[in-house]
Amino acid sequence: MSKLEAKGLRAGYGKKKVLRGIDLSIQEGEFCALLGLNGSGKTTLLKALCGLIPVKEGSCLIDGQSYLDFNERIRSRLISYTPQRYSVISGTTLLDAVLMGCNPYLPLLSSPGRRERLTASAALKRVGLAGMDDTVFDELSEGQKQLVILARAIVQESSVMLFDEPVSSLDFVNCHYVLRLIRDIIRENKRAGLITLHDPNLALYYCDRILLIDKGMIAGEILPEHTPLPKIRERLSLLYGNIDVLEYDKNYYMVKR
Repeated sequence: MSKLEAKGLRAGYGKKKVLRGIDLSIQEGEFCALLGLNGSGKTTLLKALCGLIPVKEGSCLIDGQSYLDFNERIRSRLISYTPQRYSVISGTTLLDAVLMGCNPYLPLLSSPGRRERLTASAALKRVGLAGMDDTVFDELSEGQKQLVILARAIVQESSVMLFDEPVSSLDFVNCHYVLRLIRDIIRENKRAGLITLHDPNLALYYCDRILLIDKGMIAGEILPEHTPLPKIRERLSLLYGNIDVLEYDKNYYMVKR
């Protein structure tokens, strides 16, 4: 059974149709990328999967159970979503920012206790920010801020993790550090992960499977370790036009012709 599954998913904004019958499944411990041009429906799909926009048709299942009708607190225990743009109140410490991930489990109007604080501190250590619990979020670099948001997703302990362009503003070193960390966390904790990316080379390098989305529909998929090079080239060219895909050191890289 798939950890996350969508069947015939249709969604949009008002009368505007964006998703036109999406079918997908992601397994436990699998890290999948969603590739597509601007306006293809990547962000809309993530928002539909976590219940931020209404689904007009179709179903979304986690462990075979429909979850979109659950209240927000229950949904948040099942699925986490890291958007492109995140907001943290000015002056918030890293520990408090990460503790927000515990909210789905706390009784109404209650505050995090010692157990939650230890969990949040451990998550900061896991992402490489040990000893920075009392540092103010505003003082961090963009790369460090992204690590804090990842730590928050860790303590949320959801079995499905969605990421919308989490490395778009990061430099080369931090980009690879964050993606490697996300991949390892998903595999170690047997989560199901779906990430949107603009760079096909990052998807080819880090992800177990790549879903290609075009005009609100899944147009194909690539398994970097199993799909033959000619097929990878053919499927990526459907989205990106006149490209080539080269193999180097057992990895694939797309280049513009």
